[in-house]
Amino acid sequence: MSLKAKLEAIVYAAETPVTLDQIAHLVKESVIAENGLVDDAEVKSRVRAAMEELVAEYGTAEHGIEIRQVAGGYRMSTKPEQHDMARAFAKSLKPPIRLSLPALETLAVIAYKQPATVPEISEIRGVDSGGVIATLLDRKLITTAGRKAVIGRPILYKTTKEFLLRFGLRDVSELPSMEEFEKLVAESFQSDSPMAETGEASSASTTEAEPEAESEAAEIPETRAETNLESASAEEPPDTVEHASEATSDVSKIAS
Repeated sequence: MSLKAKLEAIVYAAETPVTLDQIAHLVKESVIAENGLVDDAEVKSRVRAAMEELVAEYGTAEHGIEIRQVAGGYRMSTKPEQHDMARAFAKSLKPPIRLSLPALETLAVIAYKQPATVPEISEIRGVDSGGVIATLLDRKLITTAGRKAVIGRPILYKTTKEFLLRFGLRDVSELPSMEEFEKLVAESFQSDSPMAETGEASSASTTEAEPEAESEAAEIPETRAETNLESASAEEPPDTVEHASEATSDVSKIAS
């Protein structure tokens, strides 16, 4: 992959303007591997030159977006003449789906264990998941898949095409492996969770209700316009570090 392609990917993925120093730090190893031993100043010089070429390319009339310098960094945005089109497109999109942590846990269990019944999901999570299932059905992220041939014939649930669309997957085979999922969960809690106060007691409940304040789980692809037409993407952090062990425990149960 060329240096310009890497810079393009970085600027496109950045939610806020990314500085030249940040970009140079990210591509330093690959630049050194491709061009031999070079110092930091030379790496930064090559990144700056490649970025200037990229800015010039996107500045031509063939592109509807451009790379601009904003607040000391670079970011992509729609060109002014395309704002009306971008705004109309953004208004036509579905609003981002917001799910609570229990809903996310339940959705993960179904995604990896589908088709699954409510008793099976509740056994993995350790709490009753009936109320959460109703929310996921309402959001069209899951659907029924018949009944299991056991006593009581409980309903089976599976993910839907809407689930694939919301999470950008071709099919469920593209879901991360359980090892990767567990690692992502651990890293997320380590970086985002505040330290729990010692002696804080947590109360367990056998029946779980959906909280009114919900954290963001998935969102539609954002439109990169100057008018900031993107959806908010920050997830609400969990209350304590205790949730990290609960989440990794659930992952271990799913894998078993």
